[in-house]
Amino acid sequence: MSKPKVLIADKMNPLAAEIFEKQGCDVTYKGENVPADELLNIIDQFDGLAIRSSTTVTPEILEKAKNLKVIGRAGIGVDNVDVKAATSAGVIVMNTPFGNSITTAEHAIAMMFALARQIPQANESTHAGKWEKKKFMGVELTGKTLGVIGCGNIGGIAATRGVGLKMNVIAFDPFLTEDRAVELGVEKVELDDLLSRADFITIHVPKNEHTVGLINKKSIAKMKKGVRIINCARGGIIIEPDLKEALDSGHVAGAALDVFEVEPAKENVLFGHPNVVCTPHLGAATTEAQVNVAIQVAEQMADYLVNGAITNAINMPSISAEDAPRLKPYMKLAEQLGSFSGQITEHAIKSVDIAYEGSVSEINTKPLTSILLASLLKAQTDTVNMVNAPAVAEARGITVSESKSGSMKDFRSLITVTVVTEERMRTLGGTLFTGKEPRIVNIEGVPIEAALYPHMLFIRNEDKPGLIGGVGSILGQAGQNIADFRLGRKDEGESAICLIGLDAPVPDDVFDDVANLPQIKQVKRLSF
Repeated sequence: MSKPKVLIADKMNPLAAEIFEKQGCDVTYKGENVPADELLNIIDQFDGLAIRSSTTVTPEILEKAKNLKVIGRAGIGVDNVDVKAATSAGVIVMNTPFGNSITTAEHAIAMMFALARQIPQANESTHAGKWEKKKFMGVELTGKTLGVIGCGNIGGIAATRGVGLKMNVIAFDPFLTEDRAVELGVEKVELDDLLSRADFITIHVPKNEHTVGLINKKSIAKMKKGVRIINCARGGIIIEPDLKEALDSGHVAGAALDVFEVEPAKENVLFGHPNVVCTPHLGAATTEAQVNVAIQVAEQMADYLVNGAITNAINMPSISAEDAPRLKPYMKLAEQLGSFSGQITEHAIKSVDIAYEGSVSEINTKPLTSILLASLLKAQTDTVNMVNAPAVAEARGITVSESKSGSMKDFRSLITVTVVTEERMRTLGGTLFTGKEPRIVNIEGVPIEAALYPHMLFIRNEDKPGLIGGVGSILGQAGQNIADFRLGRKDEGESAICLIGLDAPVPDDVFDDVANLPQIKQVKRLSF
């Protein structure tokens, strides 16, 4: 088996290449950024692409990347990756959310100090030979209210630093629990409350449809006069002309910005303002952080390419190295259930419900849902995999739902998939025998226990004598060897199911003979 091939397309700490090689990957790394036109020409050779912020992964690049399985961003933001296009192409996108958290939080705190004491302006004045002590009157941080917008990895660290400076820290984050707020030593508040109370506001949210333009003329008007604003998150969260207007009027006393709406920022409406401190996106620019993110991205990507573990993926549920062995047999079962359902579904799918019962409900079922959807939809499109399956389902208007129940009567675990089409509803249930062997145990309410074979016939029939003999005779006369033959019914004389495992595919003429038997309602060829 050949080694996975990885391209490091941006300048990155050499430890990344060493880790890839140590973990069993072939690495291409030139020690510098790969130009876009060169990347387009060579990307189809690689299974993995490791980048920082200089490389932009566009739909055009992804279209050429026929073998690409994973993109790893050594850093938090993935603005330079078209995540939607990557998901559609079935490519996992990973980031490294922890490698530069401390560094970025520390930069925000440094910017806050710079604002409070006007350090950059005083530095420039002193270098110019001036001695303007009275001009640079600062403010203390002790006792001031620090408002933290976004209290995740980085915001949480910035909040604790504020607490350490004896500031009164308040935080707005819809995902911040009360217990976590107590642990950090902060007060959880609503956004309007934070805006009206904070002396300093530091922003630590991702850039998305909910946060673009979050700080604008309207929200600035809610802030107290003399507020100071720090943004080391992403450009575009602050409407820059609105901030300049507030700075000019004195409503905002100062702003410290590490990020801008357009980067690299060669010019900006805020440049040259006496109360603005600017840095060129230095939040992650420390030696320690660059080493950390290089190591982290290499470890994550190699773990996926070699072992199948998924960590810190933007567009895919995580699978830890510890979970992977436990999930593996369930993933095989989920794949078989999805494939079976897809092969017997003949109309447009309206909804899919997946029920996890028993011990399987206690594990991470998100990857199971993804692989079940992928194998289900593969009968209708060959461009689907477990990465893009949820997106493909959504694009087709298919409603997907999950349910879990810890109680189970007949099996230790049971996965049941219900597919509703424009014409009918079908259910299929499966479990693991001996904890590792997938088995079908229920088809459309009919109890039947069967392993799946590479070549099979699925038959819905009337519960009348002669079926076994008729099917057996046709297959025998055609030289089709039967590997397994399973029957199930609800009650005598009602609907019945037959599953036949075969050593070879059934030819068309033999299939037609089986379909013409009087007991047959439906027959389908299946392959697994």
